[in-house]
Amino acid sequence: MKGPAHGTADSARVLQNYIHTVPDFPRQGISFKDITPLIEDGHALHTAVDALAEATEGIDYDRILSAEARGFVFGTALAYRAKKGLILARKPKKLPREIISAPYELEYGTDALEAHIDSIPEGTRVLVADDLLATGGTARAMCQLVENAGGTVAGVAFLIELAYLGGRDKLKPYPVVSLITYDDPQD
Repeated sequence: MKGPAHGTADSARVLQNYIHTVPDFPRQGISFKDITPLIEDGHALHTAVDALAEATEGIDYDRILSAEARGFVFGTALAYRAKKGLILARKPKKLPREIISAPYELEYGTDALEAHIDSIPEGTRVLVADDLLATGGTARAMCQLVENAGGTVAGVAFLIELAYLGGRDKLKPYPVVSLITYDDPQD
């Protein structure tokens, strides 16, 4: 699915008012989508979580996996609302028990995400949830964590998708939902 699903189009339009575009951050030529005003407003945050829950209600999953830090905001809220467990994907060396790891490429090098290996029992259906889909590297690494542990990626959900960066292509064949889609870097 692309864009709002299940009647969330109105919510997406309202939520866009809380997303501030910051030009040339963190470097020249980047238009950063700042979601902190949305998170700081209780009504907007509630609307975003409800809309994400509605957009993913047709996906059959057992647990949600989210990456630090902003992904935890939406992953936790969705897990609470759906009464599902939350799996934490962290930066390296942050988790105390046996882990699995998935590397991913950055513009300036590589990084990795880790999760406790026992957080994803074999056969577990996992919804990957994050705040933003850009180039798809982080989301793809989260999907690899699920599959490396023997789980199944049931779907991938985002508050925002920067469609012009092509991240959705890295997530094939998984079902992808996003509430707000930016098709142009100038938006």
